[in-house]
Amino acid sequence: MIKIAIDGPSGSGKSTLAKALSKKLGFVYVDTGALYRTIGLYVTENGIDYTDKKGVVASLKNISVDLMYDENGVQHVMLNGNDVGDRIRTSEIAAAASAVSAIPKVREFLLDTQRNMAKKHNVIMDGRDIGTVIFPDAQVKIYLVASNHARAKRRYEELKAKGEDITVEQVLSDLETRDKNDSTRKTAPAVPAVDAVFLDTSSNTPDDTLEAAMKIINAKLPGLKFN
Repeated sequence: MIKIAIDGPSGSGKSTLAKALSKKLGFVYVDTGALYRTIGLYVTENGIDYTDKKGVVASLKNISVDLMYDENGVQHVMLNGNDVGDRIRTSEIAAAASAVSAIPKVREFLLDTQRNMAKKHNVIMDGRDIGTVIFPDAQVKIYLVASNHARAKRRYEELKAKGEDITVEQVLSDLETRDKNDSTRKTAPAVPAVDAVFLDTSSNTPDDTLEAAMKIINAKLPGLKFN
């Protein structure tokens, strides 16, 4: 099976690129960030402080997280049998996800879910440690980067479209905090794999990024057929 790892910080365009590549290549798309957001959603909705490591770990015995795909290949994250939908796409849950993802037991809890997908399908997986921890043997590793301003603007527009009352300055501050937390955590820090190919998306349209990524993939996997 072929594994393509898309890593990078929030707002760099990982999910947009991974979804486009999934459609173009016919691979299964796995949004690993959504899995951590789902753990963050559970603890938040159940009154558990997401900075309380012991409380979060204790809650794992009550959590079941699964991935399902509809007839169009769209990923749905199921929490205890229920589709979480857009409830995981708020700034509050993003902060919770960043906190719980630093807990080794949480990462261990979700590891098999992520790896099992690649045993059955060719996968495009995005996250922050795909090429370093989840799939260090991935045939293609792409690390997206973008300026803080570009990332904050994208994230701001996404949150405003969902009805959140937030400013660009708040989004930028949240991004910088999450960058620091993700890159300095002891377990699976968000750093590029040594053999990752960097792709700067600061001034790119989604189509520009897709075209650039396909060039990288074709160079790594010559002869790969795609739609």
